[in-house]
Amino acid sequence: MTLSQEEVRHIAALARLELSPEELARYQEQLSSILAYFEQLQDLDTTTISPTATVLPLRNVMRADTPFPPTPREDILANAPDAEDNCFRVPPVMGEV
Repeated sequence: MTLSQEEVRHIAALARLELSPEELARYQEQLSSILAYFEQLQDLDTTTISPTATVLPLRNVMRADTPFPPTPREDILANAPDAEDNCFRVPPVMGEV
């Protein structure tokens, strides 16, 4: 399938790209080549191949959820620039309190 320059201009506009005449010709050739390759793939007989979402084996990449005791509040507040009543004290965002 060969794309026209008008189709390439339309694709570029959708992507918010401005193309020079040289770029337009280059992308017309490259995109047409990509579409021709997809046409070749359409000719393959895939009736004996089961649908797959991935060819890689499924595995959980997360670590095991191991409970542990919480960090003591005093240790957490030790590095706070300002603390009051076992809480972080921060400057007001919406005005003075």
